[in-house]
Amino acid sequence: MKLFYFAWVRDKMGRDGEQIQLPEGIHTAGEFIEWFKDRGTAEAEVIGASEMVKMAVNQEYAGPSHPISDDDEVALFPPVTGG
Repeated sequence: MKLFYFAWVRDKMGRDGEQIQLPEGIHTAGEFIEWFKDRGTAEAEVIGASEMVKMAVNQEYAGPSHPISDDDEVALFPPVTGG
């Protein structure tokens, strides 16, 4: 899976993305978030702001039940505002 970080999420993670392999048993966006927050301190802080962090799978907003796989591109980012 290609994992991308944008805006302050990128700053908190210290990189703009990474290539990962999903652990067995992770099949939805919600399961991914639960796994991701246990990876380390930065990840926990990013997910701790979960009301502000959005997720996209293959460039489409994804809710907790959205399916994910190792072939997907996943992005974590703050809400986008217009003006």
